[in-house]
Order: sequence, then C-alpha cells, then structure tokens
Amino acid sequence: MSAIRSLIFVLFLIVTVIPWALFAVLLSLFVRGDKVYWTCARWLALAIWGAKVICGVKYRVQGMEHLPSRADRRSAVILLSKHQSTWETFAYPAIMTHPMAYVFKRELLYVPFFGWAMAAMDMIHIDRGRRSEAWAKVLKQGKRMAELGNWVIMFPEGTRIARGQKGEYKSGGTRLAVATGVPVVPIAATSARCWPRKSFLLRPGVVDISIGQPIPSVGREPVELMKQVEDWIESEMRRLDPEAYQDPTPTP
Repeated sequence: MSAIRSLIFVLFLIVTVIPWALFAVLLSLFVRGDKVYWTCARWLALAIWGAKVICGVKYRVQGMEHLPSRADRRSAVILLSKHQSTWETFAYPAIMTHPMAYVFKRELLYVPFFGWAMAAMDMIHIDRGRRSEAWAKVLKQGKRMAELGNWVIMFPEGTRIARGQKGEYKSGGTRLAVATGVPVVPIAATSARCWPRKSFLLRPGVVDISIGQPIPSVGREPVELMKQVEDWIESEMRRLDPEAYQDPTPTP
C-alpha cells in the first residue's frame, strides 16, 4: 500500500509542478524577490500537504519562538539543519516566516520545471568543483541576504544522511555567520523516519522538527561554533528519534 500511495504522490508532484513552475518563471519576467519566492513556496506547501493526505506523513514543530517573527523582517539568521531526505527541503519554505536562500549545487537548475523555478528565485547556486569560487559566491550573496533580512539555510553535512547516522559537519555555514555577524540557528529533523534518503517510498508517520535557540557568531571561530551546532543537533536527534540511535547489542 505504501508503494501505491508513494506512486500517487510522485504523480501528484509531477502534475502540479509543471504549471506552477511555468507560472513562476513567467512571473519572474515581470517581478523579482519575495513575490516569486512565495509563489514557489506555495507549491512546496502543496507538496507537503500532498505527502500528508496521500502518504500519511505528518509533522510537528518545536521552537518556532526562537526565530524572528514575520513582523521582524530585518533580522537575518543562518539556519543549519540536519539533512535526511527531500522532505525538509520542501518543508522549510512552507513553514518558515521569512524568505530563505538555499545554498545548493547548480546542477539542480537543470532539472525540468523544478530547477527552472529555482532559477527564478533568489537562491545561492554554486559549482562544488570550484571550491574557492563557490565560497566567494556564498560570502558575497550571504552578505547581501543578511542586508535584506533574508535567511540563508545550509546543510552542514553536505548531503542527505541515513537515519541514525552522522556525517561530517563542515564549517561553511559558520564561516558565513562569522563573516557577516549573523547568528546561527541549529535545526534537528527526523524526516528519514517517513521519507528515507534516495527513495520515493514514503511511510506514514510524524516528522519532528526542533529549532534551537540562535547562537551568536560575533567573536567566534567557525570550527568551534560548528562543533557547538553539531553537538546540539546530534543530541536533539537522539532525543527526537531514540529508536534510530539505539546502540547495537554487543557481541559476546
């Protein structure tokens, strides 16, 4: 049954993204910025709704009070999140109150319709093969986002990580925070419980999202600051999803 529901969900995404993406691209010819962003975010909200209705994937959020309110439009933060599946990349724009800029590999821009809509938005796409140029672009664009009061979101582990596992936390996000003086906000998310990485087989359940308190970046060292972020996220993941982090039974 999960396979059938997942197939219906994928078809739902395809059928809805085509007209929505075309509309976003056409809209971007006349306006830029927030209007295009929220147009695309509404499709992402529709996708999350589809996952709930079709596949039974619900979610609950803790810690929204730690983020600037919708009225506080000038307060920038850098969100540093656990990354387990596609779900959170869809969910965050639908949940958060401010426009966000993802830092992502530019190859995603070539995905039909979905990538075209991303190209119409004010995001930060980089060539991972050119590290120095990529960092210079992230720094330049990140500073611009901070001045606008927009949020930058990055996944410190760099890629989707299997449930119960931990990747290497890279300090790019905290380097940007220190360079701009913007606080970082750690986020834990148990999305692989329902939508495993590298899979479109969704299982019914609840995704927990926990948003930590902002951590000031002024006067900090990027590596040391990222270690604090890592410790909070991994500790919170064990609290939210203890089943995934049970120690294996020792061999006699």
